[in-house]
Amino acid sequence: MPNQNTQTLRDRMLAVMADVNAQVAEREELVEAIAIALLTRKNLFILGAPGQAKSYAINQFRARITGARQFERLLSKQTDEEQLFGRVDLSSLLPGSVPESVVSGDELYHHLRSKLECFVESLPSQKDSPSTYELLRAHTAALADYRAALAALHVGEPQVNTSGKLPEVDIVFLDEIFKCNDGVLNSLLTALNERKYTNEGRTYPIPTISFFAASNEIPNFNDPQEKILEALYDRLELKVVTDNISDRAKRLAVLVDKQAGHAGQITASITLDELAQMQAEVAAIPVPDAANELADDILCQLRKDGILVSDRKYLNYYPIAQAKAWLSGHSQVESQDLLVLKNYLWQKPADRPVVESTLNRMCVNPMQDKVSGVRAMAMDVQTEFDTNRADINKPNAGSKALIKLRGELVRLYGEQQKLAASAQSDGETALTDELLADMERINKQAHEAVGFTYTPLGQLAALQ
Repeated sequence: MPNQNTQTLRDRMLAVMADVNAQVAEREELVEAIAIALLTRKNLFILGAPGQAKSYAINQFRARITGARQFERLLSKQTDEEQLFGRVDLSSLLPGSVPESVVSGDELYHHLRSKLECFVESLPSQKDSPSTYELLRAHTAALADYRAALAALHVGEPQVNTSGKLPEVDIVFLDEIFKCNDGVLNSLLTALNERKYTNEGRTYPIPTISFFAASNEIPNFNDPQEKILEALYDRLELKVVTDNISDRAKRLAVLVDKQAGHAGQITASITLDELAQMQAEVAAIPVPDAANELADDILCQLRKDGILVSDRKYLNYYPIAQAKAWLSGHSQVESQDLLVLKNYLWQKPADRPVVESTLNRMCVNPMQDKVSGVRAMAMDVQTEFDTNRADINKPNAGSKALIKLRGELVRLYGEQQKLAASAQSDGETALTDELLADMERINKQAHEAVGFTYTPLGQLAALQ
């Protein structure tokens, strides 16, 4: 393992991921999703039956971010806003009192108090004289007067004590999130989406990097009583489904580790400042036009297959792809990095296989998929030409069929040229060259079939 000082930020994140994966089995997908959520400041939802180490994996990852303020809560119908966002400081409502949030951050108040404390501590060693007690009264009066001034300035301003609650933490884990009541729901919606909370007319910014949430089930959004939770579900952008450990050897390995007392041991960590630097590096990963076009192709295909993907979700795909590219050591987003969207593009668990299948087909070798599409259209053009040419009931059927074929092939030639220009490897260039050769063969055979001089597609395109 390289020295900590020589590790790159990426090395350090990968080390943390490996350390967490060593604590759990068959949770690589979840661990990666946790990392991506933190790298992109997005929220993550984990769906799975009880006992599948959902909470454990999240907590193990959270424990490896030093300096991060953490918050965890198991939600229920009895959970109220105060448990999540803080309670009103009752002292702020009493006449003449000063809210703790005011005095705690006031430098002059602490200075005056410190002077009084120091003087009181020194009294036993001072001469018992009227001047000594005159100074004591002066110090006491100065502190009292200033506190009274603060009370007058802040009278009628209810203050919320947010210490240790969402407005003051960096990472949040909400277990059984859909068990929250309607009163908590609206506040959570704003917190997850806008990173802010409003109480007693005052809005508090929420510094939380990511919200992690888990549940054993997804609400039935067709039920009017549960449909209200759909907005909350939608704000959890990344989604992962867990299952029981399927591999016997891995189950036994986890069991032995647990029996040996090795569970939970931390051998790698990152600081909160390092995470911020990682986020900056991720955001700087270039997203080429080819990646955006591929993402749009995926969107169109999923919508064609009946998978609902909103424009908002599509327009915010790229940070996730950037994070995957960064973790993979890529200098820019590549087609295979979009495979990570399998945990982003689905809403209903039943849609997951379709989303994953589409991504595998279109991202593993996207140029092959596009070339095959253009080639299929060229073959259709050839079939139509053969049919039209053979129509004995139409005068000049051959020449008319050729004119139509030329137009269609020129259009497809334009598509081939675009693909050739976007090729990012010798292999992709070879695919586009083969496509052009196939199209030229169709073009040449058609000219010969009707006795016309063959004209290459490039020349035909230039004439139009």
